[in-house]
Amino acid sequence: MSPRPILLSLCLVLAAMPCSRAADGDEPLPPPGYPQLAQQQDAAEGIEGAEAEGESAEGAQESLDAPLPPILRSDADLPDPVRAMRAALMEAARSGDMERLRALMEAQTPPPSVSFGDPGDPIEYLLALSGDAEGREILAILLEVLESGYAHVGEATPDELYVWPYFAEYPLEALSPEQIVELFTLLTAADYEDMKSYGGYTFFRVGIAPDGRWLFFIAGD
Repeated sequence: MSPRPILLSLCLVLAAMPCSRAADGDEPLPPPGYPQLAQQQDAAEGIEGAEAEGESAEGAQESLDAPLPPILRSDADLPDPVRAMRAALMEAARSGDMERLRALMEAQTPPPSVSFGDPGDPIEYLLALSGDAEGREILAILLEVLESGYAHVGEATPDELYVWPYFAEYPLEALSPEQIVELFTLLTAADYEDMKSYGGYTFFRVGIAPDGRWLFFIAGD
């Protein structure tokens, strides 16, 4: 499917915006179900501190270095509840009706995150991001993301989840030429260069917990 550079540019703008705060003066909080973001931010702050003190950033960079999760592609590797939720999301996306997503959101507590801040009505928020009034561009992106390879992260921890696409869990510089071609099914080469300048994948990603809870459909970093 064709990439969407205009929407991707909006995602990069959103990525640069501050997250919601728990209280005045507190640090920004990531959305529920995306704990890896907080860990990455802490590691990045360690690097910035080392550079500010005139020290080598090598030691701090080690905190960002971790074994990459395997790239998974088969439904057979998913727990039944995760497989069912993925199928429900893909069916809703193929329907062309954004309200099908609302039904899935309202079927669980808390609902999935669609923004790092308070989006108000989540469906209205997604509609505002879409290039068409009906939100079908967003539904197409959701479908494309869920058709990609995924990563299983935080296994056997409270933060365990399945993330689509796996690019959200990989350093861009670690991608092979074949993987970059795969990435270009979601975005353009220009978008890729922008992401490298920003420091990571910032397009849409989906997270589902092992028990089948839909945790997020979110862009930014």
